[in-house]
Amino acid sequence: MPVSDSADRTSDIGTDAAETADETAEGLPINELFYSLQGEGTLAGVPSVFVRTSGCNLRCWFCDSYHTSWEPTHARMTLAEILAEIESHDADHVVLTGGEPLLHEASTTLLEALDERGYHTTVETNGTIYRDAPIDLASVSPKLESSTPTPDRDPTGDGEWEARHEADRIDMDALARLVESYDVQLKFVVTDAEDMPEIRELLADLRAVADVPVSDDDVLLMPEGATRDRLAETRARVADLAMEYGFRYTPRLHVDLWNDAPET
Repeated sequence: MPVSDSADRTSDIGTDAAETADETAEGLPINELFYSLQGEGTLAGVPSVFVRTSGCNLRCWFCDSYHTSWEPTHARMTLAEILAEIESHDADHVVLTGGEPLLHEASTTLLEALDERGYHTTVETNGTIYRDAPIDLASVSPKLESSTPTPDRDPTGDGEWEARHEADRIDMDALARLVESYDVQLKFVVTDAEDMPEIRELLADLRAVADVPVSDDDVLLMPEGATRDRLAETRARVADLAMEYGFRYTPRLHVDLWNDAPET
């Protein structure tokens, strides 16, 4: 369901006001709602309904959901409308993604309703926000220093987000609460070997503060790239790094199958 065709454009979403705007409004800002295959992580290949919210508190320069972050668009849907659309598909798995879906308090209400209906829920999050909600799999993608939109990598060229992104991209308290509360996969977008020392340092810091073990088996390395051509440049070296460090490799199945087409 392409809800963004008639979407409102909110270029400043991600500011403090915009992040909490839906707390007094009904439903959620939805950029896309569609049925596809999970493309990433331990559930890659599983038919799933994707609910993509709009709005993000970070601005990764390589974001593959540009219209939820850099140029956020959405149509507001009530929870009843979202649930009806989900139930119209023959799927047991629902993926709540973004943007950053945990920005929105109404995401908790949606997850509670999905839990009551027996759906398996995955929440794809950047790990900077914790909410108490029924989540079957927290797919946490902490953002590395290489994600920061420095002047030479800023899609807008105005440099507005560099300092804010760098300051906010890691919240160790939120990460610890996520790994303590949910089944979790820690999914790192990797370009090359230069990212590995930072990943290992972040994992060491997380293990030092979390009250539960963080297994290497829960760490997934994912090649950076939102197009087939870009993945062709990164996937082999990231696979080699996964073998070298004993972490999992995750494909970007949706990119391999459909390139950068929307609603995939």
